[in-house]
Amino acid sequence: MRVAVLTTSYPRHPGDVVGRFVAAAVDNVRARGVEVSVVGPEQFRGFGLTYGYGIMGNLRRRPWLALCVPALLASFVRAAQRVEADLLHAHWLPAGWVASRTGKPYVVQVWGTDVELARRLPLLARRVLRGARLVIAASTALAQSARSLGAADVRVIPSGVDLPAEVGEESSPPEVLYAGRLSAEKGVVELVRATAGMNLVVAGDGPLRAHVPGALGFVPHDQLQRLYARAAVVACPSRREGFGVACLEAMAHGRPVVATGVGGLRDLVVDGETGLVVPPRDPVALRDALERLLADIELRSRLGAAARERARTRFSWAAVTDATLAAYSDATGTMTT
Repeated sequence: MRVAVLTTSYPRHPGDVVGRFVAAAVDNVRARGVEVSVVGPEQFRGFGLTYGYGIMGNLRRRPWLALCVPALLASFVRAAQRVEADLLHAHWLPAGWVASRTGKPYVVQVWGTDVELARRLPLLARRVLRGARLVIAASTALAQSARSLGAADVRVIPSGVDLPAEVGEESSPPEVLYAGRLSAEKGVVELVRATAGMNLVVAGDGPLRAHVPGALGFVPHDQLQRLYARAAVVACPSRREGFGVACLEAMAHGRPVVATGVGGLRDLVVDGETGLVVPPRDPVALRDALERLLADIELRSRLGAAARERARTRFSWAAVTDATLAAYSDATGTMTT
């Protein structure tokens, strides 16, 4: 079977953090003997929209770039039409629209930001989802949203994670780590208020960076893994979250997570077992949970160990790849191996 992955986000070099979870999925499918091509920003013209702050973020910063969207989509469609594939795997709904224009069978994987956009264009989203052989959702919450938009056959297949060989040693004094985009929907405003006076390390960039003193910007993947390894606690304070890659990576490193009870984070964090769950938009509750963990090294160790075990048993790349290959087989009616 030949599969072509359609994506607007894909790493440009080994240390690039952009779209790493898509690239990791591609690598694991290829390792099973499936021929996979990637149609990403290096194969079509991005017109300054595809990297930096992401398509929606770039449009908010430079609204005039909206004039380039039709040309970007046309270039994307042409690239997708040229690729030789038995099945297209489109990441995010815009790539699903591109797939729908090629006449080739396709599956769509939704991640969160695209579902928020779909609520503004429900008729278009319905056509894309209903035209797909099946829809892959990264979390239970996203699967429910996809069904509400008209998707019939929806599979919950999360992103996978690689477990480090060892659990790192915490730094002294203990650090609270946040890794991700610095934007309102990620709960950055609440994070800054909740961690006043704490030893906060922020790896990320985005429109609210000026409000986050000492933010490191997006860091290379290897450096980010070292930050997870030395953190005492990882904060995931999102107001909404399609999946939660940073949360899962923290769990793989054996770190307890303080997460809001929203979206895909509910699939990852079990309150009181692998981390602590707090309401979104509540900096007081967020601070209380962080202080509780920072004050109790035994609790951090117990929750972190359980988080690592949950990541190993439920979110391994082996299990995720098995489910992905099964979805490909069902979508095409052929075996993938």
